[in-house]
Amino acid sequence: MSKPDELLVDIAALVESGQSNQMSLTVVTGGAVITGRLAPEAVWRQRVSEVLTDSARLGEFSAVFGTPEKKNGPPTHLHFHVARILQGTVGIPETGGMYRVAIEDVSAWTMGDFSYSDH
Repeated sequence: MSKPDELLVDIAALVESGQSNQMSLTVVTGGAVITGRLAPEAVWRQRVSEVLTDSARLGEFSAVFGTPEKKNGPPTHLHFHVARILQGTVGIPETGGMYRVAIEDVSAWTMGDFSYSDH
């Protein structure tokens, strides 16, 4: 979207306010379909940092994901956790991943997460 969808920005702002991390959303961005739950950026960054800290090869990158300074203005990104990229009938990764998507790059979206089937 050349101009971010105001309704999507409002949803992201509500998630960022810490009032809810239970919002499930599915977005289309850059030809990919991503489905999962939204998290506040600070929570998302903390979880990414924890995963990197536990990695023997990637631990040095954990500090990059430290809590950012508070920004003025509306959110510019969606932060997904327990999320999957849908490809055909499969959702990858199976355990869910953490994705950051620029709101301005979302071309379509819907409430809820799509389930997938291995059958």
